Amino acid sequence: MKGKDAKIFLEALEELEKEKGISKESLLETVEQALLAAYKKHYGDEEKVEVEIDRETGDIGVFEIKTVVDDVYDAALEISLEDAREYKKRAKLGDEVKIEVNCEEFRRNAIQNGKQIVIQKVREAERQNIFDKFKVKEKDIINGIIRRIDERKNIFIEFDGTEAILPMAEQSPADVYRVGERIKVYVAEVEKTNKFPKIVISRKNEGLLRKLFELEIPEIAEGLIEIKSVAREAGSRAKIAVYSADKNIDTVGACIGQKGLRIKNIVDELNGEKIDIVEWKDSIEEFVSAVLSPAKVNSVELLEDGTTTRVIVDPSQLSLAIGKNGQNARLAAKLTGMRVDIKVKEDLKKTEEVMTEEPAQEENED
Repeated sequence: MKGKDAKIFLEALEELEKEKGISKESLLETVEQALLAAYKKHYGDEEKVEVEIDRETGDIGVFEIKTVVDDVYDAALEISLEDAREYKKRAKLGDEVKIEVNCEEFRRNAIQNGKQIVIQKVREAERQNIFDKFKVKEKDIINGIIRRIDERKNIFIEFDGTEAILPMAEQSPADVYRVGERIKVYVAEVEKTNKFPKIVISRKNEGLLRKLFELEIPEIAEGLIEIKSVAREAGSRAKIAVYSADKNIDTVGACIGQKGLRIKNIVDELNGEKIDIVEWKDSIEEFVSAVLSPAKVNSVELLEDGTTTRVIVDPSQLSLAIGKNGQNARLAAKLTGMRVDIKVKEDLKKTEEVMTEEPAQEENED
């Protein structure tokens, strides 16, 4: 690669460095290594060879490297002192001499090979840059701009020049998406693959609610209040359990904020999703009772299996405890990690009466 082609090649690398942030030097080194491997594959690897690209002109040179010796035993790797001084006037025994190899066919193909190598390197670098950019934001919230919505309702969002897809499965039913609007999403997962990185962004993930609380409530960001657990049915309702080791801190009040401003900001971001804030309790019975709010609970009993709680409520509180389509009970189970068995007080009493009745004695036939 010489002359005009070599100059164009170098200019292209400089442009890539500016646009993609990929070092021109690293690209040149990659091309040199790849061309060296190609040369050895074509011509053999008996000799010690180097491929060099001139950083000023772009010219490609192929050089055999030989060691200066008294007596030559291996002509592929050694050279006599007399012959060495034809290439390096002050050569002495033990020196290495570079001898340019005349291989025009290889040079003619080098520019095309170089282009392909650079294209591959750029793609790899782009994939790595995308991975690095999103990996540092994994389990966090990022802001983007909605650029387009396709026929499958996938949302294409741009984040500082990089585009990611918010699929239907990760969208909240309460959201309305409009092209050109800014949007907050949660980066749920970032993984390397054989092609482009796998990036899962979400408006549905429970992590979004957790991070919004951290952003909006300083006591959580500072570690004074801890989020113990989160349960969410995106777009409809969520429950969040909070705790503080400092008994002087009103955990629920701090999350609600003065005149309800803090929680209002979070609800507005989630487009009206209802959020129940519950104080976390050491006692599972007390915790389950609190989580079933707004229902009033008479009693909670932890059953022998250790994973089920029996909750007793008045008939008037049953629908509240269970919630519409069982939502309140489901969220309570998710938040506490327990199976929640809700019973009405009168029904339980009838069941107990039946169980304690004496069984009828059957008459024995003679």
